[in-house]
Amino acid sequence: MIEAAVARSIRHPWLVIVLALIATGVAAWWTATRFAINTDTTRLIASDLPYRQDEIAFAKAFPQTQDLVVAVLDGPTPETTDRASMKLAEALRGRPDMFGDVARPDATPFLARNGLLLQPLDAVRKAAGELTVQAPLLVALARDPSLRGLADALTGLLQGAARQPDAFRNAGPQFEAFSRSLREAINGRSEPISWRDLLSAEPDPGARRAIVLLKPVLDYKSLEPGGAAIRLLRQLAAETGVLAEGVTLRLTGPVPLADQEFATVAENAGLNLSLTLAAVALILFAALRSGRLIAAVLITLLAGLVVTSGIGLALVGELNLISVAFAVLFIGLGVDFGIQVAVRYRAERFGIDHIPEALLRAARGVRLSLTLAAVSLLAGFFSFLPTEFSGVSELGLIAGIGMIVAFVANLTLLPALIAVMGTRPEREAIETASLAEIDHWIARHRRLVIVLTGLLVLAGLPFLLTLPFDSNPMNLRSQSVESVSTFIDLSKTPRTAPNKLDILVPSEADIPAVSAKLAALPEVAGTVSLATFVPSEQEAKLAAIGAARAALAPAFGAPLPPPSDTETIVALRRAAGSLRQAAALSQSAGALGQVLERLADAGPEVREWASQAVFANFPALMQAIGAAVSAEPVTRASLPPDLVADWIAPDGRARIQVSPAGNSNDNAVIARFADAVRSVAPNATGAPIGIIEGGHTIVRAFAEAGLYALVVITIILWVALRRFLDVVLALGPLVLAGILTLEAASLVGLPLNFANIIALPLMFGVGVAFHIYYLIAWRAGITDVLASSLTRAIFFSALTTGVAFGSLYASSHPGTSSMGELLAISLVFTLLAAFIVVPAFLGPPPPVDPKAAARLGYGTSRKG
Repeated sequence: MIEAAVARSIRHPWLVIVLALIATGVAAWWTATRFAINTDTTRLIASDLPYRQDEIAFAKAFPQTQDLVVAVLDGPTPETTDRASMKLAEALRGRPDMFGDVARPDATPFLARNGLLLQPLDAVRKAAGELTVQAPLLVALARDPSLRGLADALTGLLQGAARQPDAFRNAGPQFEAFSRSLREAINGRSEPISWRDLLSAEPDPGARRAIVLLKPVLDYKSLEPGGAAIRLLRQLAAETGVLAEGVTLRLTGPVPLADQEFATVAENAGLNLSLTLAAVALILFAALRSGRLIAAVLITLLAGLVVTSGIGLALVGELNLISVAFAVLFIGLGVDFGIQVAVRYRAERFGIDHIPEALLRAARGVRLSLTLAAVSLLAGFFSFLPTEFSGVSELGLIAGIGMIVAFVANLTLLPALIAVMGTRPEREAIETASLAEIDHWIARHRRLVIVLTGLLVLAGLPFLLTLPFDSNPMNLRSQSVESVSTFIDLSKTPRTAPNKLDILVPSEADIPAVSAKLAALPEVAGTVSLATFVPSEQEAKLAAIGAARAALAPAFGAPLPPPSDTETIVALRRAAGSLRQAAALSQSAGALGQVLERLADAGPEVREWASQAVFANFPALMQAIGAAVSAEPVTRASLPPDLVADWIAPDGRARIQVSPAGNSNDNAVIARFADAVRSVAPNATGAPIGIIEGGHTIVRAFAEAGLYALVVITIILWVALRRFLDVVLALGPLVLAGILTLEAASLVGLPLNFANIIALPLMFGVGVAFHIYYLIAWRAGITDVLASSLTRAIFFSALTTGVAFGSLYASSHPGTSSMGELLAISLVFTLLAAFIVVPAFLGPPPPVDPKAAARLGYGTSRKG
């Protein structure tokens, strides 16, 4: 059939070329009009798995928690960050066409009023006591929010120094803050005082960070579904002054992580593909030494790629982030068929001046080996179809179809192109005679080679046993990318750690029992549920808050009339004199006195500027304090509906959120946390479980696919070769090469991960093809295989594959780079196995008769 197909292609080359052109044109049109990539990563794993069902159930119950963008704002002071987050939230709410839910989770009206009440009793009493101590200062400044009021408050503080010298000495940081802000104002610069930092005994660095959660409108037909929304978000932030006052904005969350993941993978993809094709062309030149022959192989390769793309889109509808890699696989593997045919054609052209005859003999020479290689590759890729890893399953389908296309194209279109273009006869045999010495050495030392191979494998077993699998997808992403670095930054603090788990319980009544069991786990830092927002010990807490409210009551009365500039100067000089007298007790007091004196000597506009710097953030402080001390009893019935909706589903099921203890981005911490939580709540869902279960699913999928491929390829080889020993001789060295690859990966510190594990079946397919080529030649009675044209074809085919796959190693994306690194390691051992181990395993070729040799595609020569 193959010889007949080649013969017809040679007799009617233009018909074949026109038909190929039509097929390529149709496929190109289909690809151009139907091309789509669905970047929804949840589609990469089958939805019927138990943990995926839990994810889907939770997403349906609380859709507002899915597909979020987390905007992280950091500023020099809590006040600037709060203003920035408020501006950003207001701007986003003004564009409901692009942004759905927009929330400031730490700045809701309910928390502003009851946040203090939600703290433990000791923390409430401490905070209320601090407010009571600060009450005289706050009342004085609230009644007179001017430089006169500040000066009078400082004077009053100094008058009480004799009674409370320790409290006076503790005022040093406040004096320094006032001095710094007023000094900057005198020098024409603005540095508003952060009253929240100033009045805090222990300023919280986390208070300078605000988070805005938003649900953008996504376009899964785009390469970056959230790209348009994210670009608009940044535009609005710039236009509304969110980034003023030293505030920074960083984005993370599922949407930016997915978008920037694809952007990083696609970075310089066009340039890399161009350079890869150029390198492939150079390798083809070294292998074929004919511009026409190279053009024929490249045209066949590109036509096959376009046809595969069209068929693939017709079968799956849209590509995913993994199946889009079929193009690289087709180039890396499909070109092998072209090289085998073209190199064999060159070998036949030596001494044969008739192109059609040389093509027919070349087809006869590669028919069995090429068919077995193609079918083995097809089986290898199709072995992914029944697995639960949908992303690779679709890749296997498209790549498998691509092997069929490449096989057919190289036995029809390629001969037709060669027949039309023509090539010159070869002046010398396509062999490397110098390599015959290596053939002879291997033949003389077969046992030594086999023993050394076995010892090498045994020596590497300790590394194989310690080869880790990194299931954390964050380690596959570039940490220089904003979304990743921000995610890791948030992971350092339990309050903001993203890797939390959620549990659905049948009803609100089930929350206390489950929460108690979870809180008892050492791997759990805490739980949050609707019950969290109904404070305990409210009577005692409200009593403490009430005392602070009584002490601060005068602060919320009508303020005094603004002072005149003269009154301000008098008050400043009076306070400056008192501070200079107190310099013996506090150096910072003396420094502040000098600043107040300079301010009194300055012009009115400087004093106005200084007053704004001192009191810019004061109204926000008093508003926050007023809300906090106005807390009232909280009951389940008084909780706001939007808060209830975040924790109770419409069907009555309740949500419990669980936070991990420790670094939530550490693999070991995540694993222990997930296992512990599931011991209490088996239906828990969230990123930690997704990481673990996704890793198990992917490893299981590759193990199953590897087993399926091994069984099917073994059956195929046994049916074709009819000798089980030959099957073992073909697959044995390949298994050893795979073991050595994993041992070497462990030795160089390269763990397996979701990305590079795909390299193993790829190189299995490549290695099977190489070993089949040698085995067919061996059974045909060929000696000195390293010196034959077959080795030349295999070498350049491997080099081409290495360039296509190895270029991934230069990627800035760690996952893609690790895939390229493992492919490079695997290719080295695959070639060593093919060139050295396989000949040693095979030994002297068995006796064959001329008819058998001819059936295998070889003539009667024992030298090939």
